[in-house]
Amino acid sequence: MNREDFPMLNQDIVYFDNGATTLKPQCVIDSVVRYMREHTSNIHRGDYDAAVITNKLYDNTREVVANFVNCNPNEVVFTSGTTMSINMIVFGFMKKVLKAGDEVLITKSEHASNILPWWKLKEEIGINIKFMDLNENYELTLDSVEKSITDKTKVISIAHVTNVIGDVRDVASIGKLCHDKNIYFCVDGAQSVPHMMEDFKNSNIDFLSFSGHKMCGPTGVGVLVGKYELLKKMDPLCYGGGMNNSFEADFSYELKDVPTRLEAGTPPIAEVIGLREAILYLSSIGMDKIHQHEMELKKYLVEKLEHISNIKVYNKNSNSGILAFNIDDVFAQDSSIYLNHYKIFVRAGNHCAKILKDEIGIKNTVRVSMYFYNTFEDVDKLVKALEQSEDIFRVVI
Repeated sequence: MNREDFPMLNQDIVYFDNGATTLKPQCVIDSVVRYMREHTSNIHRGDYDAAVITNKLYDNTREVVANFVNCNPNEVVFTSGTTMSINMIVFGFMKKVLKAGDEVLITKSEHASNILPWWKLKEEIGINIKFMDLNENYELTLDSVEKSITDKTKVISIAHVTNVIGDVRDVASIGKLCHDKNIYFCVDGAQSVPHMMEDFKNSNIDFLSFSGHKMCGPTGVGVLVGKYELLKKMDPLCYGGGMNNSFEADFSYELKDVPTRLEAGTPPIAEVIGLREAILYLSSIGMDKIHQHEMELKKYLVEKLEHISNIKVYNKNSNSGILAFNIDDVFAQDSSIYLNHYKIFVRAGNHCAKILKDEIGIKNTVRVSMYFYNTFEDVDKLVKALEQSEDIFRVVI
């Protein structure tokens, strides 16, 4: 699907590392190059023609994002990525409203970016962090969420789709539960926003974070979506130009309203413009169509792998295009190097989910993560290479 739009695929590769970052379509590349070549300028500072073009593209990106995830444009904050967005939530907002003994619920399948900031906040103010149980398929159920909540629970912070198991959480139901119990609901959308419809308003999400580079956009740009009344209470983590109305020699100052207040300094302008183009591109394809295609590929791959006796799959039932597996008695990185010999690009390691090992019983896995430009032929090439894996050490060594 749309493979002709991706120049990197002209190298005759099989790219299955979309969970780490996605390939870039020509329209996104062109939009970034056009900014650099034809209308380079800063935003909200110049009155000349190039600046006007840049301002319009940059400011319009908020509307494009808002339409994409169903929020208001003034609830869209541009960041460097999901990691920065979550850090802003934790240290710009939660540090103000939580106190010692308050409880934050997460799972052991979360990405480091949705774990370490909470660890640090626990260290700083003494919050309690509790892991919600996963079922036999390493999935988080609504029942598990309900059983985990106590009268001290103030925050639930989870990925919509986890980055190793590919567990798709029922965020709408969890969001309603949080809304009814006055619990802040934070959603890491890094692996969901690029692959399926995300509905900020109707899922009762308080804060949503995602990254441009995982959805055909440039690196270095991401989004924090927050309810407007909550963003207004958030302290900026960075102060400087662009986010203030005035400051005087008597040490007084006045900040701009959100979201601009939270975007100090010159932002990643080219990257924001590229993100705009990426979202328009994905919208033109259709998120439902993208998800359906990924699931068809996933089902096809699982069926093929079931006939290879030395392959262990950890998440064949997850409802996403992510598959984690290992070759028996082979270190995951060796498997990745072996597949690279056939120009098949996968991810190997702990995938920044270092405590997931407590659930699945192993530290490192090989991860195949699919996107809409992957094909059944790609899957066949992977399967053929795995069928020949008895030659793995001859190839690797």
